Amino acid sequence: MQQPIRIAPSILSADFANLGEEVRAIDRAGADYIHIDVMDGHFVPNITIGSGVTKALRPHSEKVFDVHLMIAPVDPFIEDFAKAGADIITVHVEATPHVHRTIQLIKSLGKKAGISLNPSTPVSAVDYLLGELDLVLVMSVNPGFGGQSFIESQLDKVAELRRRIDDSGRTIDLEIDGGINFDTAPRAIAAGADVLVAGTATFTGGPDAYEANIRRLRG
Repeated sequence: MQQPIRIAPSILSADFANLGEEVRAIDRAGADYIHIDVMDGHFVPNITIGSGVTKALRPHSEKVFDVHLMIAPVDPFIEDFAKAGADIITVHVEATPHVHRTIQLIKSLGKKAGISLNPSTPVSAVDYLLGELDLVLVMSVNPGFGGQSFIESQLDKVAELRRRIDDSGRTIDLEIDGGINFDTAPRAIAAGADVLVAGTATFTGGPDAYEANIRRLRG
C-alpha cells in the first residue's frame, strides 16, 4: 500500500558554503527526509561529501537522514556513515559482490537498509531481498550529477516495484531520484512512488521559496 508522500530534498543542490543553514531551512520548510548523496568519483563520475560532513550536519536537523551511497566498494564505509548519524543507508546492487550481506551489515548497525536500482538495473535485482529492505530507490537518471533529465522508462519500473512491495505485505519506502520536478513529481506518485528526492526543484528560489516548493512537489 502506497504510504503518505514524503519529500527528500537532495542537498547536492544546496549552497555548499552554507550547508548547515540550508539543512535547517529545508527542515523548517517541511522536508520529511534530508537526502545526502555520497559520490566517490569511481562508482559514479563525481565526488561529493563523506561521513565527516554527514556527522557535521547531524546537529542541524532531527529529520531522517537518508544517505545514498554511490561508492564502491561500499562495505568498508557503512559503519562510518552509521556512526555519523545516517538513519537510512542505501547502496547500489552493483557496488558490492554480496548485496544481501551488505544489507545485513546495515541492519546490524541499527539502521534502515535500502537498495538503489540504476536505470538499466532490472526490478529482479530485488528478488530475495524485499524481506530485508526498508527502502527501494529507483534512479530516474544515471547517477553522478544533479540537474539531469528524467528517464521516462523508470515509471514502469516504479509501477512494477509498487506491485511487488504491495504483494509482500511489508512497509517499504518506494523512492525515486532524478529529474523530479513539478511536472514529473505527480507522474512518479501516480506510478506508485511515495518518497520523492528533489534537488533543483526544492532549492530553486532560495530559502524563502523552499516551503512552497516542497508543498507543490508533495501535490
